[in-house]
Amino acid sequence: MKVLLTGHRGYIGTVMTPMLLNAGHEVVGLDADLYRRCTFAAGGEIVDVPAIIKDTRDINARDLEGIDAIIHLAALSNDPLSDLNPDLTYAVNHRASVKLAELAKQAGVNRFLFASSCSNYGKTEDDQMIDETGKLSPVSAYGESKVFVERDVKPMADKDFCPVFIRPATAYGVSPRLRFDIVLNNLVAWGMTKKVILLKSDGTPIRPIVHIEDISRAFIAALEAPADLVRGEAFNVGQTEHNYRVREIAEIVSDVVPGCTIELSSDASPDPRSYRVSFEKIKKTLPAFKPQWDARKGAEQLYEAYKRSGVTLEEFEGTRYNRIKHIKMLLSDSVLSNELRPLDKAA
Repeated sequence: MKVLLTGHRGYIGTVMTPMLLNAGHEVVGLDADLYRRCTFAAGGEIVDVPAIIKDTRDINARDLEGIDAIIHLAALSNDPLSDLNPDLTYAVNHRASVKLAELAKQAGVNRFLFASSCSNYGKTEDDQMIDETGKLSPVSAYGESKVFVERDVKPMADKDFCPVFIRPATAYGVSPRLRFDIVLNNLVAWGMTKKVILLKSDGTPIRPIVHIEDISRAFIAALEAPADLVRGEAFNVGQTEHNYRVREIAEIVSDVVPGCTIELSSDASPDPRSYRVSFEKIKKTLPAFKPQWDARKGAEQLYEAYKRSGVTLEEFEGTRYNRIKHIKMLLSDSVLSNELRPLDKAA
């Protein structure tokens, strides 16, 4: 298939691109490339594919000519970044995504795979397990924007248009466009650079976590599955046994990174996002999805990459690998407008 991959130069996209190519698909990328300064050399090569450098808000019908399927990853990518300007979050994550689905249907694109999120669930009562039929209770503009896309795109499904909603758990893993602002990546970096694994919540919230390679495997499985199996369906992506309390993740990291202690931040408090998720549906419906990672292997991969790169505390706490800090820097340097439009082509 000829696949348009939005966000192909991002944290997940730079890992998914070569996996799609290895699976025999042709890939065209589309990315605003806001994070071009954020390449992590020890994360591997960024594979070059034909690309459109464009904001998703500006996609038009010409961009979709000859495309068989769209994997739509591009978004303002987490809760802190989305809360910086909620109206902008809804414009980029919700309205632009719905517009893209509409354009895709009009252009005869058969399959539209949308990167939703397990954060749609917000908080599950009494730590009960929740599956794809459970109530969606997002606690941020980011989560709401994902829920709104699912709500608005699902009714577009018909025999010629197959939208699928992929809800990954919290991502982790090494990438050429690494992020330190997600839990396992963050805790390994704390352990390596400070010898202290600092918990910014009280450690009790539950997070299902999943490696970005396994997220990519899920998208490929949904891309290649018979349309009747996936049309209009949502799939949680992860493994049921990989629901961890944040404290448990910290303990895994302390076993992997030598000489670490675990500490609570002075302002640590309960996190409103706590959800225990079932991943049985994807396992039963898409047997081609075969995840290969767990938290310990992921922590070991991250630790080895951090050692190769010689990552420093200044890098870890700086703007390069933290999405909201990087965007704030681009705004303060007048590289981007308040609408996240480029003001300086040399960004």
